[in-house]
Amino acid sequence: MSRCYLTTPIYYVTAKPHLGHAYTTIIGDALARWHRLLGDDVHFLTGTDEHGQKVADYAEAAGKSPQEFVDEIAPLYAQAWQRLGITNDDFIRTTEERHKIGVADLLQRCYDAGDIELDVYKGKYCVACEEYYTDDELDPGDLCRIHKRPVEYYEEENYFFRLSRFQDRLLQWYDAHPGAIKPEFRGNEALGLIRGGLRDFSVSRTSLKWGIPLPWDPKHVAYVWFDALSNYITAIGYGSDEERFNTWWPGTHLIGKDIIRHHCVYWPAMLMSAGLEPPAGWAVGGWLLVGGEKMSKTSGNVVNPLDLIDDIGVDGFRYYVLAETPYGQDGDFTYEGLIARYNSDLANNLGNLAARVATVVGKKCGGIGPAPRADSPLAAAAATAYEATAAAWAEFAPNRALDATWQLIRATNAYLEANEPWKAEPGPAVDAVMGDALEALRIVAILASPAVPGSAQAVWERIGLAGQVTDQRLPVAAAWGSYPAGQPVTKGDPLFPRR
Repeated sequence: MSRCYLTTPIYYVTAKPHLGHAYTTIIGDALARWHRLLGDDVHFLTGTDEHGQKVADYAEAAGKSPQEFVDEIAPLYAQAWQRLGITNDDFIRTTEERHKIGVADLLQRCYDAGDIELDVYKGKYCVACEEYYTDDELDPGDLCRIHKRPVEYYEEENYFFRLSRFQDRLLQWYDAHPGAIKPEFRGNEALGLIRGGLRDFSVSRTSLKWGIPLPWDPKHVAYVWFDALSNYITAIGYGSDEERFNTWWPGTHLIGKDIIRHHCVYWPAMLMSAGLEPPAGWAVGGWLLVGGEKMSKTSGNVVNPLDLIDDIGVDGFRYYVLAETPYGQDGDFTYEGLIARYNSDLANNLGNLAARVATVVGKKCGGIGPAPRADSPLAAAAATAYEATAAAWAEFAPNRALDATWQLIRATNAYLEANEPWKAEPGPAVDAVMGDALEALRIVAILASPAVPGSAQAVWERIGLAGQVTDQRLPVAAAWGSYPAGQPVTKGDPLFPRR
């Protein structure tokens, strides 16, 4: 059994969960579910980023202490993920004691290594990005390119991490680990940042009080990157449970393209300084845009995923997120696109196939499922579907994985159209066709379960199979011929009523 440690970014608690947060979390969940089907020992982490100036400002505006403020917002994320069927094994909050212990330990190690030094920073700073910028990184009028807001001039004593010392070590590591960042063009972006020269970055603030004090100089508070990025190791025991940490680390990070610099440049350098292994890999997604713009509170274009669940169901929403946009590229969310994808792939393909098979088995086979043929024409389509599905999940390409699975659905629908069992008299010929179709549905239910878990379980039960589809283990469960004859097949209500 191999181990698989997967993480989402931790989400900043100045805003309630929106579609952009749900996007990466659903992809992480589907990957975790796929790895469980493979029999891997999976640990899937998500959580919330709760320190920093922005949180303190929002709390003050709300007339609350920072802790009161984050205690109200953080549970909204946990609740949203529950409603979306997210199977995270842990939920880390950066205000937890286990996190504070680990952050202090990591900072101390880097300080002891001589890679954190006191200096004075003078420069332009975007509060929303929590990032310092040079003039050539800003738009005219000193505007942040992401938030389109003016930056502020800061001058204060900070401790700095000497990132500039790590250029060669990072390039050597990436050279020794080709394909660590997927998709490849996102990896090239990270390498470009490293080759372009590395600036030391601030790891502390004295003007900020809401955060974790530096262990050797408590008047300084840990600035965002050591605090936030460390969640990936503090959640699995770094600083508090060494055996557990060594069991799970290194892990694979799912991130958005706007945080490549911090995750693929800063983070491995910090770990190297502390004498720890860099991550196993990164899967970098694009943005889900609304009207061509990134979702943000300031743009006023935030889409609440829970509103969409009410319209289209959890599985309909999950499927759209996974199938619509190639991971790594930007996608443009539209409500019309959501409905169109739901109707075409779910209602007309999977839902229609399940209903059609149950109807014909009910009318022509006495409601009892026949056995599939070993030499079925669908056997090759099922084998191809599994191989292509597995290869795509391995490449962090959920849209390709689902397309491969749906090829088997299309092949089975076409097979039924060609044989027209609904027109034939009951007998061995009809039994053979319907046994094949039931076996294809069994395999589809397993392969589709990471994306549409509730619907996959419903298909599993309707074709008369016991237990949980999630308890199946690949590749054995995808081998042709395992549908047991003699099971009661039921139609039930439409899986995906047309919208």
